[in-house]
Parts: sequence; structure tokens; C-alpha cells
Amino acid sequence: RRIYSVKRQWRIAGKLNIPRFDPGIVLEGGAIEVNGRGICMTTESCLLNKNRNGGMNRGEMEEYLKNYLGVKKIVWLNGDLEGDDTDGHIDNLARFVNPTTILCAYEEGASDKIFQCMKSNLEILNSTTDQDGNLFNVVQLPMPGYVGNRSTQLPASYANFYIGNQAVLVPAFGKPSDLPAINIIKQFFPGRTVARIPSEILIWGLGSIHCLTQQQPLAL
Repeated sequence: RRIYSVKRQWRIAGKLNIPRFDPGIVLEGGAIEVNGRGICMTTESCLLNKNRNGGMNRGEMEEYLKNYLGVKKIVWLNGDLEGDDTDGHIDNLARFVNPTTILCAYEEGASDKIFQCMKSNLEILNSTTDQDGNLFNVVQLPMPGYVGNRSTQLPASYANFYIGNQAVLVPAFGKPSDLPAINIIKQFFPGRTVARIPSEILIWGLGSIHCLTQQQPLAL
């Protein structure tokens, strides 16, 4: 699937006459999150996993990210989200909504299996500084709770939203937390329509709105 995706992106870049390059590593779109000011968020469980780049160490991966993404600082988070087959894509855990504000998925229930992952990420982000040396504005984004059946927990997260030019598409799971989560996201995008996308069926594919989409640059 990765080879197909890369070839498809190359065809699109060629059609639009946009320069492209291949750094020679495995790096899915959902594995990184950048703020456009030099900060990149990711998880060790994903990018440093032996199933991607032969167990590349943190220093080596940071060099790739800095060289090819133009970032200056990497923020490493915990990717232990139960039910997630991506080894911890950041787009289920923490997202930039502007250069200085991060929405961090957080599970209130201390008995929940993902509580330690959420707690660790929140602590890391609350002590992390932005490109200007100031602490980030970190806003907790609720999780939908258990989504799945008796034997399968699915990686449902409101952080898997997609930001478009005129709209923000937010997954919803038929849970009481749907509206509070959407309202939190909505306050950071006053100039865009924030649309609720029912994702109870989508999440059975182990992904949601951000996983289904791919940004396409404007043709020059």
C-alpha cells in the first residue's frame, strides 16, 4: 500500500509540475505533525520501530526530519494507543491548531488502558517550548471512550480531524463526548466550517478522517 501511495503522489506532483523528492525512508503522513514554524511532533513507537526503517535510532531519524522537513526541533511522544495498528500515529494523539497551540487527546478515566499514554503525552507537552522559547498552549481534547465490541477496541480519536482551506472535518462516534470535542476544535477555526462526520463505520478500518485524506498543494 505504501508503494502505491508513493507512486500516486508522484503522479499528482508530475501533473501539477511540483518538485518532488524521495528521502528513502518510510514516513507515513499520519506519523508526523508540524506547526509550520520549525516544530515537529511524532512518536518513538512509530518512527523508531524496527518494522519501518530497520530500527533507526532517534538521532538518525531527527537528522532526516530536519533535513527533509525543514524543522528545527522534534517533540517525541508516547504512541501506546490501544487498538492502533500504526504503532502510534501522532494524528490520533496530538495536533497543532496554530503555531503555538496543541490539542492533546486525553482520557480522564484512570482505569482506562490508554490512560498512562495520555498522561505521559500531556506532561511532555506541558513542559515543551515552541519555536520562540515559550511554553505551548496545550488544550485537552477528550477521547470518545471505548469504541468497538467485546473483543476489539478500535483506535477512535477526535484528534484525527482534517483541516481544509474552508472546512475542518471532525470524526464523531455517537458518543456523549462528540459535541464537547467538536466545540473545542471549533473555537480554533472561526473562519472555517467545522463539520461533524459520523465515523462509527469508518473506524472499523482502523482509521478515520485524517487517515482517509491527503493534502494536495495548489497548482502553480
